[in-house]
Amino acid sequence: MSEPRIKAGLWVQMALRMGQADGRFAAVLRKGDPDSGGMLLVLRGRRGLSVLSQIRTGEGEPAWLRATGPDPVDQEAVDAYVARQVGFDPDLWVLEFEVADNMPPFDGKIV
Repeated sequence: MSEPRIKAGLWVQMALRMGQADGRFAAVLRKGDPDSGGMLLVLRGRRGLSVLSQIRTGEGEPAWLRATGPDPVDQEAVDAYVARQVGFDPDLWVLEFEVADNMPPFDGKIV
C-alpha cells in the first residue's frame, strides 16, 4: 500500500510559506494541476541556478533529482529544461526560490 499524497496546490502553499519563514524569496513561475501536478524547483543561488525535479525512489519514497546536474547552470539551460518537461507534462508546477546554499527551504532527500 502506498502512502497518502498531499494535493499539489497544498504542497505548493507549504513550500512557499517555509521559504518565506526562512527568509528566502519564492515565486510560482507556473501553476500546474492543483490536485496531482508534479513539481520542478528552480533554485537561484550566488553561483547560478539549478532545477530539482520531484521523483520517487525505487522504494516509492519521495525525493528530488538535481535535474540540471550537480553544478549550477545559466538561465538559458533552466528555461530549456523547464520547457522540455512542461512539453511532456502540462500539469507541472514550477516554483523558484532564492537560495544561498543551493538547497530548498525544506527537508527532502536529494539524489
